[in-house]
Amino acid sequence: MQVPDSDRFHYFFMTAADTELFLDLDQDPEVMRYINGGIVSTPETIETWYIPRLAAYADQDKGWGLWGVREKVTQNFVGWILVRPMGFFGGDRDDENLELGWRFKRESWGKGYATEAARSVMRALEEIGYRRFSAIAMPENAASINIMQKLGMEFEREGLDPESKNEGDEQPIVYYTRSIAVT
Repeated sequence: MQVPDSDRFHYFFMTAADTELFLDLDQDPEVMRYINGGIVSTPETIETWYIPRLAAYADQDKGWGLWGVREKVTQNFVGWILVRPMGFFGGDRDDENLELGWRFKRESWGKGYATEAARSVMRALEEIGYRRFSAIAMPENAASINIMQKLGMEFEREGLDPESKNEGDEQPIVYYTRSIAVT
């Protein structure tokens, strides 16, 4: 699968070769605020945790993985869109319900970048037959919830993050979802 360019962006399938891009994006505590409380990533974290996790679900033919986003005019990397089966690491894996996520550099916030990019990725996934999309966020992450709503997702439920590392440390999250009718 390929994601066609949108008005402002070019998309590319990210791999372990993009380690420097992952690391650069994760150096801003505000970018990491709703991911892990604002802890910036180290090269070791990228190599020993992010890359193996990405390798576990990445499948470009299915559209699963991280889709890097570059501005068409400047070619600057601004962030990525995550696509993987919902529940992939936390149990109750559902290959027909794709989880979408996003992480963008702070200087791109508030410009509609994540919404435009996520819409483009969703359209490409719809073209190959996917009809259900979901996303999760901490309840206080109003910006991500706003993006979910702009993508046509509706609140489904509250719960605890099944990917929390330690029992008792589970983070509350909200689930949003969108199903697209077959035409």
